[in-house]
Amino acid sequence: MTRELFGPETVVRPGKPLVVAIDGPSGSGKSSVSKEVARRLKLAYLDTGAMYRALTWYCLKTGVDLNDGAVVEQAAEDLPLEISTSPNHEYVAVGGVDITEDIREPRISSSVSAIATTMGARNELIRRQRELIDQHHHRMVVEGRDITTVVAPNAEIRMLLTASEEARLRRRGIQLGGTQSKEELAAQVIQRDAKDSTVVNFTRAADGVVTLDSSDLDFEQTVDTALEIVAKVIYGD
Repeated sequence: MTRELFGPETVVRPGKPLVVAIDGPSGSGKSSVSKEVARRLKLAYLDTGAMYRALTWYCLKTGVDLNDGAVVEQAAEDLPLEISTSPNHEYVAVGGVDITEDIREPRISSSVSAIATTMGARNELIRRQRELIDQHHHRMVVEGRDITTVVAPNAEIRMLLTASEEARLRRRGIQLGGTQSKEELAAQVIQRDAKDSTVVNFTRAADGVVTLDSSDLDFEQTVDTALEIVAKVIYGD
């Protein structure tokens, strides 16, 4: 059904807002699924987690004390960030330096929660995220941890993409090419979620948010289910 509704020549809701907000825990498949949904719907795409990682890279590069909230907030305001909003091209740069690969390194993963739980920095990045949504005329798939409740609570489509802990650890391990130990994976997925959940709830769907549990779904099935959620909201049953 979704392939017919969202075919290669179809423009969904032409000229009208269509923001698809997707939240979820680490390893739930948010990025890969969100990119493909954006491609199918011909929408812009924003990985908000990459923005937090970019700020983490910038703070570590410039020697910022991650425990000093005021200094981290200032770094967020100063951050010379470039980020792609195309689902077909991943690109993140700071001050003209391409850090697309660097922000996925374990040292960034182990420090990003310190940035994500600094409210001043968080508020600045949320401001930038909303600005990017505006620039794309509110036609964008936006994924992260607080998109459905804080960044875009009035999005046309809001969903929580989740999966079991076992599935999330397995997927993150595959994503990292088997380079991480079981303990390192747990730190990246479970421990990070626990830290981040102190400032935002991304484990339980808020009112009006549809839950998509992908534990027993493969990638294509998850994308199709996400598109079915979109179709149901736009076209009805």
